[in-house]
Amino acid sequence: MAQDTARQPRPTPPAPARALLPLILPAVLVGVVTSLVFVGVSAAADRLQHVLWGPLPDALGIGRYSVAWMFVMLVATGVAVGLVVWLVPGHAGPDPATLGLDAPVLPPVVLPGLVVATALMLAGGPSLGPENPIIAVNVGLTMWLGSRFLPRAPGALWPTLAEAGTIGALFGTPVAAALVISEALTSRPLPGRLWDNLFAPLTAAAFGAMTTTLVAKPTFDLGLPPFGRPGWADVPAAMAVASAAALLGLCAVYVFPYVHRAFRRLRHPMLMLPAGGVVLGALAAAGGHLTLFKGLTEVAELARDPGGRTAGQYAVLAVVKAAALVVAASSGFRGGRIFPSVFVGAALGLCAHALVPAVQPSLGVASGVLGMLLAITRQGWVSLFTAAVLVSSPAILALLCVASLPAWLLVTGRPQMQLRADGTPVR
Repeated sequence: MAQDTARQPRPTPPAPARALLPLILPAVLVGVVTSLVFVGVSAAADRLQHVLWGPLPDALGIGRYSVAWMFVMLVATGVAVGLVVWLVPGHAGPDPATLGLDAPVLPPVVLPGLVVATALMLAGGPSLGPENPIIAVNVGLTMWLGSRFLPRAPGALWPTLAEAGTIGALFGTPVAAALVISEALTSRPLPGRLWDNLFAPLTAAAFGAMTTTLVAKPTFDLGLPPFGRPGWADVPAAMAVASAAALLGLCAVYVFPYVHRAFRRLRHPMLMLPAGGVVLGALAAAGGHLTLFKGLTEVAELARDPGGRTAGQYAVLAVVKAAALVVAASSGFRGGRIFPSVFVGAALGLCAHALVPAVQPSLGVASGVLGMLLAITRQGWVSLFTAAVLVSSPAILALLCVASLPAWLLVTGRPQMQLRADGTPVR
């Protein structure tokens, strides 16, 4: 018995407070700066979007969301981003299809071009979100400033703080960052206890979220009808919707490398990106203006009238948006894949509600978003969190946890929507 006891691993001792206290100020500063970068880029893109999709077509006598204007704007956005990628130093960073939430440390010369390419993309209408390039910009900026002004700090500290601060800013809450970081830490043999390792990132995420909340006042609540008390019939409904969304997401994941390879054969950004704009313009003509942009504003528009469209119309929106996401991410536009996936999942959930009115809109939207994000990102905690926060109903959490089980069985072990440098999918 004494021998067995001796072989048991000793519990990891907690870090002393004096080891954690010096991390507070750098984490606070990183959280505030990363949030301001995100808010600044988003505000600039919003202003440009307002001009491009408002006064400009009005002055030209063209409908703001006419087929002709959508086609012209998406091709023009491809040309503008292509010029940045071609001519600006650093070429706006690596192939965006290879980037996820864990961004590499980019040299400072790359960051201005990446910011400009991201703002042009957000304003011009391609179906991508700001998350991946903004995280990459903040990681590179934080690493450069941190190593310059606090050279004695561990180099690995700055990327972690920048990722946490940016995720907190993007979602308006540090909980999302804590979930992402804790999920990432499971694959890293780090010393110390989990909360000791989360102390500084959670501080950065909290101040990033607070800064965004105070400056921009974001909200993810779609204002859908309250879910109320769950019933037994809601269990198979949630499982079916989440599984259907996961299958649609897997279709996008499996076609992604082939579409990416087709655009790469054009070799030059001034061919790839305008060609992507042409395809996106054709998709916009099929799906309408709601399939443009990152998708959060458009999801809110869908949620204002859940019964305002037929099941077929919702299905078209979901499929076209998924196709637009694949094309935009494959052709070189700088952007992330989470926010457009939210639109796809929400449209599919509302399609389920239109087909079977007994499926409540809140349940359909949350389950659809959960399944789609599981397929696209393979981030379980973030998928659950995002799905739950859209409907602001604590009662739905248990159903989402149950719905995640069959959806996870469908997606686990399969590739996700991210490629390695050689073009092979990441699993």
